[in-house]
Amino acid sequence: MVKVHASTLNAADLDFLTGKIQFSRKPKFQILGSDIAGVIEEIGGNVKEFQLGDEIFVDLSRYGFSAFAEYACVPENALSLKPASMTFEEAATLPQAGILALQGLRDKRQIQPGEKVLINGAGGGVGTFAVQIAKLFGAEVTGVDSTEKLDIVHSIGADHVIDYTQEDFIKSGQSYDLILDVVVSHSISDYKSVLNPQGILRMVGGSMGKVFKAALLGPLISRNKKMSIVVWKPNKKEDMVFLAELLEAGKIVPVIDRCYPLSEVAEAFRYLEEGHHQGKIVITVEHNNKT
Repeated sequence: MVKVHASTLNAADLDFLTGKIQFSRKPKFQILGSDIAGVIEEIGGNVKEFQLGDEIFVDLSRYGFSAFAEYACVPENALSLKPASMTFEEAATLPQAGILALQGLRDKRQIQPGEKVLINGAGGGVGTFAVQIAKLFGAEVTGVDSTEKLDIVHSIGADHVIDYTQEDFIKSGQSYDLILDVVVSHSISDYKSVLNPQGILRMVGGSMGKVFKAALLGPLISRNKKMSIVVWKPNKKEDMVFLAELLEAGKIVPVIDRCYPLSEVAEAFRYLEEGHHQGKIVITVEHNNKT
């Protein structure tokens, strides 16, 4: 049993809340939220790796969600130790957004130094991690987002920024070796036109219709260009450790827009739905007897 100190909102939480993702007529999850950072409060008799008082972070998406609460029950094999130098708020940003960014950029093939990478939706939770990770891999990074987010995208390392309200990157005349698209805002043929030979498109978000269309038609459009959905592998220990080490070394920095107390989760969802947030929205949980 983990005493939750911080959690974060993800786009998937909003999709579940609004019914865009639905497994049955009755909502499957009564309490939303997947990312938590906290302290182990109780352990079962078979627990070997962790102890009472250990500070951990974890993704609950395979274990019933329920991060927006004071306590959560989690299997031992899902937990990762939180580095002491990280705050709970920082650690809570990693499990979903950080992992999606890392796996989206790396899992098809390693980015080579000097390759051109475009991040569409660079100012959000996944996007801000993706910009920094792509730069660490040696890429020349272009970040696409709205006007108010361009400063933060530039400040975390993007070489170029595009304001989508003023310019369409499809018509910019540039081509890219990899596009990580967090919003999936264009047609498959549009993406094809700005991918280099052997180029890769990885889709993280966007409407379910566009994502499934890409999954079906992508392989048919070009023999060389690869288009695919990021098949997210939550709680992959080596990825969690890798991201935590990067953060602890100061090589990546979580971008936190604002924090809401647990009592204001509904207001946090309203802010997420507006789409103006830069980086992550964090939920904090206060306890009278803090550990």
